[in-house]
Amino acid sequence: MGEFKVHRVRFFNYVPSGIRCVAYNNQSNRLAVSRTDGTVEIYNLSANYFQEKFFPGHESRATEALCWAKGQRLFSAGLNGEIIEYDLQALNVKYAVDAFGGPIWSMAASPSGSQLLVGCEDGSVKLFQITPDKIQFERNFDRQKSRILSLSWHPSGTHIAAGSIDYISVFDVKSGSAIHKMLVDRQYMGVSKRKCIIWGVAFLSDGTVISVDSAGKVQFWDSATGTLVKNHLIANADVQSIAISDQEDSFVVGTAEGTVFHFQLVSVTSSSSEKQWVRTKPFQHHTHDVRAVAHSPTALISGGTDTHLVIRPLMEKVEVKNYDAALRKITFPHRRLVFCAKKKQLLLFQFAHHLELWRLGSTVATGKHGDTLPLSKNADHLLHLKTKGPENIICSCISPCGSWVAYSTASRFFLYRLNYDHDSVSLQRVSKMPAFLRSALHILFSEDSSKLFVASSQGSLHIIRLLEGSFKHLHTFQPQSGTVESMCLLAVSPDGNWLAASGTSAGVHVYNVKHLKLHCTVPAYNFPVTALAIAPKTNNLVIAHSDQQVFEYSIPDKQYTEWSRTIQKQGFHHLWLQRDTPITHISFHPKRPMHILLHDAYMFCIIDKSLPLPNDKTLLYNPLPPTNESDVIRRRTAHAFKISKIYKPLLFMDLLDEKTLVAVERPLDDIIAQLPPPIKKKKFGT
Repeated sequence: MGEFKVHRVRFFNYVPSGIRCVAYNNQSNRLAVSRTDGTVEIYNLSANYFQEKFFPGHESRATEALCWAKGQRLFSAGLNGEIIEYDLQALNVKYAVDAFGGPIWSMAASPSGSQLLVGCEDGSVKLFQITPDKIQFERNFDRQKSRILSLSWHPSGTHIAAGSIDYISVFDVKSGSAIHKMLVDRQYMGVSKRKCIIWGVAFLSDGTVISVDSAGKVQFWDSATGTLVKNHLIANADVQSIAISDQEDSFVVGTAEGTVFHFQLVSVTSSSSEKQWVRTKPFQHHTHDVRAVAHSPTALISGGTDTHLVIRPLMEKVEVKNYDAALRKITFPHRRLVFCAKKKQLLLFQFAHHLELWRLGSTVATGKHGDTLPLSKNADHLLHLKTKGPENIICSCISPCGSWVAYSTASRFFLYRLNYDHDSVSLQRVSKMPAFLRSALHILFSEDSSKLFVASSQGSLHIIRLLEGSFKHLHTFQPQSGTVESMCLLAVSPDGNWLAASGTSAGVHVYNVKHLKLHCTVPAYNFPVTALAIAPKTNNLVIAHSDQQVFEYSIPDKQYTEWSRTIQKQGFHHLWLQRDTPITHISFHPKRPMHILLHDAYMFCIIDKSLPLPNDKTLLYNPLPPTNESDVIRRRTAHAFKISKIYKPLLFMDLLDEKTLVAVERPLDDIIAQLPPPIKKKKFGT
């Protein structure tokens, strides 16, 4: 692997936002997740749970409800009283409609997907018709006395259940009138509470309504008679969320204590056809409130205040008991938040509403392998650049020379020229940026910092020449074949002649920057691209996909390289393919053309193309042989993959020069320490 001096950076004070809602789409096998800062993420469960799309947050857009309708249409609603539809191709907000009922607390799409219900602060339940282009208000249901906190449709679409404070209402959809009002017991651990909040309801085909509330209860109601059938007291705190399977044979609930409970419909006896709901499994994978749950055909999904998205496969539903049956925890975004100016040893950190620029520390001390060297000069915090307005930052970048910083929000693009004077930095903003740069999804500078490449949300790629304090628009590559597919990843060759762009689908386009035309398109692959980079000298494009496959494509020859064909023929090591975090960054050694450097959140790897590939019988995570072994044994155990798991969770790693690495870590304990304290639970013996 070689010896490197490593800058181990732990001052990136990044804390993900808590999860507020999750919505599972059975048709596309995708999961939408909204966070407390208004960000909405979409995970492709078929593509190794890769976060393939995201919509940036907004200070006034506190999302309280999220749902899919008409197959691929995604809606959200929140405390600003607006219903928002998202454009899944252009990756922006398509439109927002005011419901005129105050803050919206709940939302549900009809079983047919053609209607949308929202529950409002003023006690109104509003029905909207989903048209091909927009949504249209249809009518109000009977207004209730308090806010509507949860909604659920009967699978036939004829009735709905609405959870409020102290009662559940059942409405007839045709007439819009309430036909039952079911009062909920306020008793909580034997003590009468002032209010009982119905956090979630689920309407089953047989007319049963399941409710979860702030008194820690899961209750079963008969909607035909409006009576309580069964009661389960499962927590000493609020039960905040519920999700039921499509077959209606199991459901999952999440509590404020961080516990997830699984209920299943089981036969009373082995010979009986009578069935009853039984609490089968509790899971404690969260430290804080579980605010949202989802039930896919093969897994229970949960998220909450502790920022983790937890996917727990149902063992009885998983056909093959392999690594796919393992628990997954997704904490960090599957995109880069750290950028490096190698020539000046600078790091740019991206937060929701500001950027931080740091200069790395240095040392004059020397030592042997594994030593921690004392700093002779500490890291300097050079710049804190705050955004203007309520919108979150979508993307940012710093030029390799450290003289330019660019970032974009959903409606504005900013470019700054940086001037350094010892330990101080002065900013000069480049004014009058063109309107077509708005809502950039990815920004990249050329290796010589003379050009800026911008991928817009409308699918076009813009090339900007940077001048002293100003710019010039050189060219725009329009989207291919009339699509508006957004380009989410860019890579430029070190010589500046080639630009590779990957969209929200699996395609990669390569452009000739010199002649300003499309050069070739890499053959499509079934899984989305997670990282790409172009090697110096050879101009080979290395592409990593969410299923952990890595391809090498020769741009000049317009075909896969021999090494790539060999590795696809032999196949990757099974332990490599079983990794559950995507590769987020690829780079190359300046003096060793056969080396590819890449990393995910839990490992850093150097692939040496000159060495043989490992097979399933060899150790992938190859320990260093003892020093007294012969060179023959050393050569026999050596293979192309050199992997280090010392640094984790790893948000960024790259070479500063041929002998120096920088690794940016974000320990999970540091994140938990900055969250509000969880509910105190009495433990045995205390």
